[in-house]
Amino acid sequence: MDIKDAFAAALKQARTSKRLTQEDFSNVSSRTYVSTLERGLKNPTLDKIEDLASVMRLHPLTLITLAYLIERNELDSVALLSLVAKELDQLVSL
Repeated sequence: MDIKDAFAAALKQARTSKRLTQEDFSNVSSRTYVSTLERGLKNPTLDKIEDLASVMRLHPLTLITLAYLIERNELDSVALLSLVAKELDQLVSL
């Protein structure tokens, strides 16, 4: 699965787990656009990811992390977040 399809799956999984409909995103996006994202037909901008996450009351990184967990077929969020924390520490200390 590529990352675009994984993001599509992550968005739909997050939305449905929060018991939200596509129409619930109407203040940040059209239902049609949310549908195209969930079908992997379009790639969202970072601004749009932030908007979508805010409707679900999630941090945008949560949505992106879920996409990478799906894309890599991993269930170990702790290992992935540990790797990200290590890389961030290295980048910040430069």
